Amino acid sequence: MDRRGSVVEPQSGLPSPSPRDPLLCPDSHMDVQGYKFVRWRVWFCRLAAMLTFGVLLIVIHWRPRLGVLARCCSCPLALAHVLLIRDVFGQQHVVDVLTEEMEDGSLELMGEQEVTEWRDTVQLYKEEKTLLRYYLYEGLRYVWLDRKGAFLRVSVLNEDWTCKDLYGFQNGLSHLEQSFRRRIYGPNLIDVPVKPYIKLLFEEVLNPFYVFQFFSITLWMIDDYYFYAVCILLLSILSISISLYETRKQSITLHNMAQLVTNVTIRRNSGVEECVSSVELVPGDCLIIPQEGLLLPCDAALLAGECLVNESMLTGESVPVLKTPLPDGEGRYNSETERRHTLFCGTQLIQAKGGRAGSGGAVAVVTSTGFFTAKGNLVSSILYPQPINFRFYQDAVKFLLILFFFAFIGTIYNFVVLFRANVSWGALVIRCLDIVTIAVPPALPAAITTGTIYAQQRLKRKGIFCISPPRINVCGKVSIFCFDKTGTLTEEGLDVWGVIEARPAGFSELVPEPRFLAPGPMLSGLACCHTVTLLQGQPIGDPLELKMVESTGWTHQEPEGDGMELDAEFGGYKVLAVMRPPTQLLQAQRTSTSKAVALVQRFPFSSALQRMSVVTVAPGGHSALAFIKGSPEMVASLCRAETVPAQFSSKLRSFSSEGLRVLALGWKPLDNNTDLRTIKREEVEKDMQFLGLLMMKNLVKPESASVINILRHAQLRSVMVTGDNILTAVNVAKSCGMVGSDERVIFVSATPQTAQAMATLRFTLEDDGTTSAQSSVEINTWGLYQGGSGHQLAINGKSFAVLCDHFPEYLPKVLMGTTVFARMSPDQKTQLVKELQKLDYRVGMCGDGANDCGALRAADVGVSLSEAEASVASPFTSKNENISCVPLLIREGRCSLVTSFGLFRYMALYSLIQFCSVLILHTMSTSVADLQFLYFDIVLVTTLAIVMGQGGPSNQLHPCRPPANLLALPVLGSLFIHTCMIILGQLAALFITTSQDWYTPLNSTVFGIANLPNMEDTSIFALSGFQYIIMAVVVTKGYPHKKPLYYNVIFLCLLIILFSVMTWLVLYPGSVACLILSLYNISDMDYKMLLVALAALNFLVCFIVEVLIDSGLLNCLRLLRRKRSSKKQYKRLHTLLSNSPSWPPLHQTLFPADDTLIRLS
Repeated sequence: MDRRGSVVEPQSGLPSPSPRDPLLCPDSHMDVQGYKFVRWRVWFCRLAAMLTFGVLLIVIHWRPRLGVLARCCSCPLALAHVLLIRDVFGQQHVVDVLTEEMEDGSLELMGEQEVTEWRDTVQLYKEEKTLLRYYLYEGLRYVWLDRKGAFLRVSVLNEDWTCKDLYGFQNGLSHLEQSFRRRIYGPNLIDVPVKPYIKLLFEEVLNPFYVFQFFSITLWMIDDYYFYAVCILLLSILSISISLYETRKQSITLHNMAQLVTNVTIRRNSGVEECVSSVELVPGDCLIIPQEGLLLPCDAALLAGECLVNESMLTGESVPVLKTPLPDGEGRYNSETERRHTLFCGTQLIQAKGGRAGSGGAVAVVTSTGFFTAKGNLVSSILYPQPINFRFYQDAVKFLLILFFFAFIGTIYNFVVLFRANVSWGALVIRCLDIVTIAVPPALPAAITTGTIYAQQRLKRKGIFCISPPRINVCGKVSIFCFDKTGTLTEEGLDVWGVIEARPAGFSELVPEPRFLAPGPMLSGLACCHTVTLLQGQPIGDPLELKMVESTGWTHQEPEGDGMELDAEFGGYKVLAVMRPPTQLLQAQRTSTSKAVALVQRFPFSSALQRMSVVTVAPGGHSALAFIKGSPEMVASLCRAETVPAQFSSKLRSFSSEGLRVLALGWKPLDNNTDLRTIKREEVEKDMQFLGLLMMKNLVKPESASVINILRHAQLRSVMVTGDNILTAVNVAKSCGMVGSDERVIFVSATPQTAQAMATLRFTLEDDGTTSAQSSVEINTWGLYQGGSGHQLAINGKSFAVLCDHFPEYLPKVLMGTTVFARMSPDQKTQLVKELQKLDYRVGMCGDGANDCGALRAADVGVSLSEAEASVASPFTSKNENISCVPLLIREGRCSLVTSFGLFRYMALYSLIQFCSVLILHTMSTSVADLQFLYFDIVLVTTLAIVMGQGGPSNQLHPCRPPANLLALPVLGSLFIHTCMIILGQLAALFITTSQDWYTPLNSTVFGIANLPNMEDTSIFALSGFQYIIMAVVVTKGYPHKKPLYYNVIFLCLLIILFSVMTWLVLYPGSVACLILSLYNISDMDYKMLLVALAALNFLVCFIVEVLIDSGLLNCLRLLRRKRSSKKQYKRLHTLLSNSPSWPPLHQTLFPADDTLIRLS
């Protein structure tokens, strides 16, 4: 048996609102290695831990993998005590293998079809014990399947359930059967552990930052820096206390939000209905949903009745959704494709009806529990967020290593100096270690988060909430932003624009008001083909359907009580809703009257299917009809060809080009012998008769055009991703400025491969005209960010799928120029985001949170427009329901990134200033005084670092983006030059001091603090104090991403105060200040003025150097090396395409084998 294994989540597993893939669900593809404990190794590690006074345990705490390798040996997974897991991001985790004894004979409780699979779940030992082997990782349970030789998610045991299997569970489970399943699946809990303060304190204190801090404090205490050490200790205790309080507070909040324990009613196989705790629920339980609804504690498939559900907690979508019974069939159940029949954990069931004769309510079967539910998956994404692959954070760690290298060099120099000064070995070791605590500032990681915290607070005041603060910095590097159309770029509500009916001779004249249609199938279809429901007498549902029903003038009625009265009126059918025509006053204007219609079957709208349908009957149960409504192309494909007017395509093109939302309707009479209660969706939605088109006007939000224009001028690509018709989407893109008035649209159309023909790809101009020389010239002027381009591409979901499958070599090139992606399913939106990320774009996504969940979470920056204060659908949630939040978010991101850069450089320069001061003074056989350290670190540096990040973002979005590379030439170059200026300044101050007539040399027989006060230390104190203030000004950047320094009033005032204090300490310190700070009171005013002048010169030189570096001075060094192409693939691709006059190949039919395009090398 292999020592290594893998945990691979089959693609057909139970998904949640977003697809379970390596990007969105990091634990689905993992490499697992098994280890077992070796007794002598365990005892040896215990002994080593005692001999090292616990240092070994701290190292193991930081690197658990080392603890496993030290105490264990590799073994087959089946025998492992401990597992070493490497996730898809390369991070390693250590988990313990747990075992649980099962009852004898429990396997025989399962049905025949499941015995084999359940038997694999456990391992049988000769001692006749039945043990379940499993481990818990990020809340999910993985069980050992012996036949497959791997640990698999426990959900694999029910992933092959078909819809028919689910209906088989309608009779309920027995007590023993449920007990056994509970052992396998575990309790139905989304448990967010709230750790006690003692454990939190232990974990916080063992953080490398605090370990280094306490090491430094101990060192300072030994070195007699008592006052400074005590102050830093008190600050550390305060910091730890605040951190513990905030951590526990957040844990409690998330625990209360995640954990849901309630009493539910389930059906047993004996037919008895029993009230149990939701913790006991297992997949396969038959759940009875009361008429008044409940907060659902699990994922369940609805089998009988209808439920009105508020899913805002999961999707951010505030409009309640109507859920209908799952179709019975042999197809495998999938909660993503069957969303309209699935009740998700954590959603509020507002009401349930029609599922149980005489008592109301509905019936469902539990499909997932605990962390395997939709809510569990989203809570897991908060508890265990995927690592942010951002250059800034990666470079910060590398830069700390560089500082450690400087500390090592400084330690060697210090050792040589002190050894030659005959310092005692104890003092020598302490002084050398002290250099490390100075060169590597322990507060550096905390300081660079200051800018992010300020940005988060500013965003919150403007109605934008963030659940992942590190992503604010990522916003500053966004290079492309994708927008949903309906509800994002356009208004949520729609107004009916008109209706045209299909007739044998073609389409009828436009009827602006559907209520004035002659009674017939078209009017009935508009009134009945919807999922609108009543809540306390008020119609609730999709805004489009509400407007459609309202335009007919028909009234909506739903069954009350047991609904027997309405059932009897309509021939004994189970009535879901009744639509009644308007009063006779209006009917008098017509030649005939319409009859009331009852809905007896409803197949809700699906984004994947692009349609919905209903089955209706007239009073008495007569005239059974089926109606279908959906995208015109889909409805037309399901209708008999002879019923679709010849002008269908031209009419659809005409209406869509005007920006109208177009829906098509169809109908057919059903055979009297058809059982309407069990009729399948496939039977209803075929051989339909085309009825006509409904046009609705969807206005562009007033803010959309201005925001797109801002992004365009900032050279940020804007892309529309919608489920609507491609022509409607192009019209909206033109209305909001994504496609310029002088730009022409090229449609990318691809046909899939069939048995008779190969897949094809064509690029066609929107007016279908022929190409000209002018067109070729325009194509060559394509810009990287859409600015000034002559053409834009548009593609629909079907062509996008063909492009991905059959033309992968063309996909990157098409993505580079496409602005409109139409008829895209939710999964395709997610796939598009990932494909753009493969081109090295930093992708932003803005949507309403409903069908965009997957894309919002896959994007580097996801913004959900929702009234909720915080939605787990995306990292950012905006209460302003328009896209004006996007440029604001990008500006804040850029401001935060620039601030983080500035703070990082300031903290690095602060440590280098102090590092140089200490080395120079050690060379002169003296040192910095205790309270001087305290004054520099607390009064100067800490206060400046705290308020430095308060400056807000610039009001304009500049075309250039801020850098994210800390190890870039301008950053390292400026740090090097500033460090040289710091050293020269301090050496100049020392040289000026020693050249004075009144200078008295130090006593070389003593060392360090014993030599204080002295002239050397006082001169270094004066200049370095100014340098701390100077560098705060130099590294604080303003234009173009941040407001100028004078807007940060607190920072400006603090600079003036600190500069005044420092000037006073240099010129007129007084005896008290000299005593406290151990300064030498020099009476020569000319000398002191010279030190101030030297500091001013230092500032002037550093400021000019910084301005020159910002202007690109160091870029001339790049001329010395060969010009290299960009590391970003989309930039290389742009260069390639701009030099290709044949792209795009207009009006040519391309095949997968063609290679007429230049391939990206």
